[in-house]
Amino acid sequence: MIHAYQEIYLSKAQSVLGDAFDYAVNTCGILGNDFVKLFIASSVSKRIENGEPAYLAGKSGIEIVWEIVEETKGQELQIEPKDHFGRSKEYWIGWAVAYYQWYSGRKYSDIFKVLSFEGLQKMYYTLHEADITKFVDIVDSKIKEYFPETNLKRIRTAYGFTQAELAERSGVSLRSIQMYEQRNKNINKASVDTVYSLAKVLGCTMEDLIER
Repeated sequence: MIHAYQEIYLSKAQSVLGDAFDYAVNTCGILGNDFVKLFIASSVSKRIENGEPAYLAGKSGIEIVWEIVEETKGQELQIEPKDHFGRSKEYWIGWAVAYYQWYSGRKYSDIFKVLSFEGLQKMYYTLHEADITKFVDIVDSKIKEYFPETNLKRIRTAYGFTQAELAERSGVSLRSIQMYEQRNKNINKASVDTVYSLAKVLGCTMEDLIER
């Protein structure tokens, strides 16, 4: 499994995103679904996905929210954080989703297509005291239901290539492409040259073609 960034940043990233969700919803009064939309639209989510240390460990959750709101809405928040004596549902949502993004390497935009804020709130009651791997297993199942096609097929189709056209342009055999798309062969175990050749033709990164 290729993780989104080095594990040494994981715990801090989880607490930062947990604090961000808690502060945004419980202190600033931003609706959960609205904050999710702002977070995805901002460059902050991409910077965390890319493993930038300044955003994984250099900023607090409150600073993250300030930056998100200023970037997406052009507003400066002046709301002081409240004292908390326990972890809220909203904290757990940010904490758990940050773990899954690190674990899977998926984009936050894809994760939140599958997980609504209300759905995550419901998951809290049964999962917040469970091992995080249970959350991962449930989300993995939901992701696979939502994205039944392989990344290769989805990107190839969006690009407008047939399998034969992709084979001709990339130099990867038609049979291999068919088997990767049918999951009869694991593209994660393909050679670097093969994945690079496919990605170059499709105008995407090699990571975009990897199955999580």
